[in-house]
Amino acid sequence: MERWQNRVAVVTGASSGIGAACVKYLANNGMIVVGLARRKERIEALREQVELTARDRLHAMQCDLRDQQQIIDAFKMIVSKYGPITVLVNNAGVVRATNLVDDNNQQDIQDVIDTNIVGVVNCTREAFRSMKAHGGVGHVFLINSISGHYVPNIPNTSTNIYPCTKHAVTAMAEVYRREFLFLDTKIKVTSISPGAVDTEIISPKMREALAKAPFLQPEDIADALIYCLQTPPHVQIHELTIKPLGELL
Repeated sequence: MERWQNRVAVVTGASSGIGAACVKYLANNGMIVVGLARRKERIEALREQVELTARDRLHAMQCDLRDQQQIIDAFKMIVSKYGPITVLVNNAGVVRATNLVDDNNQQDIQDVIDTNIVGVVNCTREAFRSMKAHGGVGHVFLINSISGHYVPNIPNTSTNIYPCTKHAVTAMAEVYRREFLFLDTKIKVTSISPGAVDTEIISPKMREALAKAPFLQPEDIADALIYCLQTPPHVQIHELTIKPLGELL
C-alpha cells in the first residue's frame, strides 16, 4: 500500500456494512478517506473504530446518490479540500423485496436503479475527471454481487429490479475497462461480486429465508479490496467473486 499513502479515496454508502468496513481498512492503510452517505453522523462515528493515527484521515460528507447535483458538489468539495481522487469505491446499493409485477412500487424500482446504476455512473464520471487531470492513474471499484452474474433463488422472496441493476454493473466494469484504456489512462477497474454478506441490506424477510445459509462479513470484502489495491501497476483484477464456504445460492 506504499504508493497509496496519503492519497485520497472516496467510498460511497459508507455509513454501514461493506462501505463502513472499506472506510476503516483504507484509513488504517494510510489513505485519506472520504465517506459519502445520507447518514453522515454514522461515518463520523467510525473514527472511534480506526487506529489513532488514522482518525485525522477519515472524513464524512452527506450525499444522496440519487441526486446528481449533490454528487457533483461533493466531488468538487473533496478535490478542493483534500486533493485529487485516486481511489473510488462504488459501494452504495439498495434492494427492495417487492415483486416487479406489484402495483404501486414505481418508487422502489426507481430508487434501486438511481442508486445502483445511475449513482455509480455519476460518481465514476466525477472521480475519473480528477484522476485524468492528475496523471491518469487510479483505481475504481464496483461493489457488485453474485446477483450480477445470475439470479439467486431465495425461497418466497423477490428482490425486484436488484439483480437487473447488478447485471448492469457487470457490463459497466467492462465498458469502463475499455474506456479507461481508450482514453490513454492507467486507471484500473475492479468488480467485486460477493455472495451473501451480513449487512443491513438483508431485509428481515430475506434473512428468514436465508436462516441456514452461511454469510460473509463486511470485513471480508474490505480485505479483498486492499488485496486488489496492492497488485503491481501492470496487474488488473477485473472480476473477483467471493462466496462464503457452503453457499448454495
